[in-house]
Amino acid sequence: MKVQIKATGQACGAVIEGVDLSEPLHAEQVRAIREAWLENLVLSFPGQQLSDDDLERFSQYFGPFGDDPFIAPVAGRKHIIAVQRKADETAPVFAESWHTDWSFQAVPPDGTCLYSLIVPPKGGDTLFANQHLALQQMPDSLRQRIAERCGIHTAKAAYAPDGAYGEQDQASDRSMDIRPSSEAVATQLHPLIRKHPETGKPALFGCLGYILGVDGMADDEAFELLAELHTWQTREEFQYRHRWEPGTLLMWDNRSVLHMATGGYDGHDRLLHRTTIAGSRF
Repeated sequence: MKVQIKATGQACGAVIEGVDLSEPLHAEQVRAIREAWLENLVLSFPGQQLSDDDLERFSQYFGPFGDDPFIAPVAGRKHIIAVQRKADETAPVFAESWHTDWSFQAVPPDGTCLYSLIVPPKGGDTLFANQHLALQQMPDSLRQRIAERCGIHTAKAAYAPDGAYGEQDQASDRSMDIRPSSEAVATQLHPLIRKHPETGKPALFGCLGYILGVDGMADDEAFELLAELHTWQTREEFQYRHRWEPGTLLMWDNRSVLHMATGGYDGHDRLLHRTTIAGSRF
């Protein structure tokens, strides 16, 4: 059956039907999905019944596995992590802030795949912000201030021993197996504006959180700029809201979008399995 693509009508995103991801894909199907991914940035595949083997096979159509630091994989797997929360968990919701996955790596991942196994009856939406669109509509005054600038990316605020998921968080009732480390203090420089390696389209890359400074700029001035940039790049008109259903696979392009988790499902379990598609140098 031919791959069917229906845009969400929001700032990005499309729903893909006519394909069973529990079976190997034909080359024509993979090409159609990649083209849709590059055009729509976020793809949703509803109504899928996938094993972990299926999830890994699908991910590898789009590149080798990337490294997932600071979070242990699920038992018996090297490349799948569980994004989970128990019904009675009181720790802060994981990843409930805007970010680009692992932007602090020397070569950040191209994409992420996330498959829903247990979905609460309400809440738990994932938000995405189209960073091509945010750049296109950015005021010239702000764009001139970030042009040719590099952000200083680091996992320090999240995964260092004194970070949000550090030693204090480890004493909480969090169900995810997060492994904070002193290695999180390492830094990497990435341009605030980067061209997509496959489409050539420029986009904003990363945001305040994993970016804790701007190369060659005083800390106070950098924070003011990053805060202003964050406010702009996460505006509602640049967003797509994904509402989860069981058996949905979602894949997104980390080179093009920011994303964040949301809560609102206290008293309900939630479980998704995630893979990372390795990055390519810009």
